[in-house]
Amino acid sequence: MSPEQIARFFRLLGRELTQPVTVILTGAAAGSLMGHVRPSLDIDFAISPVRSSEASWAAVERAVARVSRLTGIRPHYAEDIDRWSSVTLFDYRRRSRPYRRFGTVNLRLLDPAAWAIGKLSRYLPQDERDLVAVLSAHRPSPGALVSYWARALRHSPRSPALTTFRTRVEQFLGEHGSAVWGPSFKAEQTIQRFRVALARHPSS
Repeated sequence: MSPEQIARFFRLLGRELTQPVTVILTGAAAGSLMGHVRPSLDIDFAISPVRSSEASWAAVERAVARVSRLTGIRPHYAEDIDRWSSVTLFDYRRRSRPYRRFGTVNLRLLDPAAWAIGKLSRYLPQDERDLVAVLSAHRPSPGALVSYWARALRHSPRSPALTTFRTRVEQFLGEHGSAVWGPSFKAEQTIQRFRVALARHPSS
C-alpha cells in the first residue's frame, strides 16, 4: 500500500466524520509510512473518538464502511488494538508518533518497537522482510528495543504464545541483526540482554 492510498483513505474518513478521532496506524500501512512499501489492500488501526459513546462509535463504523467501499481498501480496526496479540503492545498509545491531520482525523503511527510485536507474533516470511526493512530505516537502539520487547512479554497474560514470541525474537536477532544494525552488531550480547531483561520483575 502506498502513502498516497493511505492519505486518500484517511482524507475521505476525515470528511465523513464530524467528530474528531485519533487513529494509530499499524500493520503494513504503518510500515509503508515508515519506509517499506509492499502490496496490500488491508489497513490496520486503532481508532478512538474524542467523546466515546454508542452513537459516536456507530458513526465511526458507518464512516469506515463507506470509505472502504469508495477506496476498495479492507479496514481492520478496534478501539484497542492491544487485544489483537497475545503479547501486549505495552504502553502503545503513549509511544505512538504524530504523523498528519486529515480533517477530523488525527493520524499517528505506532512506534516501530510496538509495531514489531505484531510482526514477530505472526512471523511469516513477509513479516521478516517487513521487520528488516523498517528497523533498518529507523535503527532503534538494539538494547532499548529488546528491553521493550521483554517488558511487553512480562506484562502479557501467560500462554504458550509467549514462549513462541521469545524464540522468534532470538531467531530474528541471530539471523537478521547484522542486516539491520550492520556488521558490528553483536547478536549473542543482545540476546543475553533480552534474557536478562525478561528475568526482571513484571512491574519494572
